[in-house]
Amino acid sequence: MIGHLRGRLVDKEPNRVVVDVNGVGYELHVPLSTFYDLGETGADVALRVHTHVREDALSLFGFATKLELDVFERLIAISGVGPRLALAVLSGIEPPDLVRAVRQGDVARLTRIPGVGKKTAERILLELKDRLPPEIEQAGEDEMPLPAGSSDDREDVLSALLNLGYHRPLAERAVDAALGSGSDSFEQTLRQALRELAK
Repeated sequence: MIGHLRGRLVDKEPNRVVVDVNGVGYELHVPLSTFYDLGETGADVALRVHTHVREDALSLFGFATKLELDVFERLIAISGVGPRLALAVLSGIEPPDLVRAVRQGDVARLTRIPGVGKKTAERILLELKDRLPPEIEQAGEDEMPLPAGSSDDREDVLSALLNLGYHRPLAERAVDAALGSGSDSFEQTLRQALRELAK
C-alpha cells in the first residue's frame, strides 16, 4: 500500500494531479483543499496517500494534510460513502464548515454538495458526530478568512465547477459573484465560487 509520495508535480487539475517520483508518474485524485495548497507544475510536493483497492481498480487519493486524510478515511468508513463521494464532500465543504454542520445537524448544508442526498447527509452527520478527529474540532474554532482577489479566466473556473457536478446556471452565478468580489487568481476565484454555492 502506498501511504506517502514525494516528487515533482507534472500535471495539476482541480480534482486530480500527477506526481513524478523517480521517473514514475502517479495519478492521484485530490480534494480542492489539497489542490489549493499545491504549487505550480514543476514544484516539489509531498502528499499523504490513501490507496483504495477494488477488484477492478487501484486508485490513489492524495492529501496535503493529515487532517484531510483523517476526515476522508472517516467518511469512507460510513456505509454508502465511497472514496469519490468522500472526495466530493471534502471539495464541497471546508473542515470548519463540516464541524459546524455536524454540531448543528445541518442536513441542508451537506445536501448542497453535488452527489450528497438527504439520506446520505443524515448518515454522515450521525456517523461523524462522535468521530471527528481533535484537529478538525479545533479547525472549527479557528476558521481563517478568505482573501479577496480577481481572475480573468472565468471559463476555467466554470469548467472546474461543472466537473465537480454543479449545474451550469448555478455555477455561472457563483463564478460571477466570485469575480465581483475581486478574486485575483484561479484558486481564489474557485474557492470564493464554492463559498457562494454553499450559501
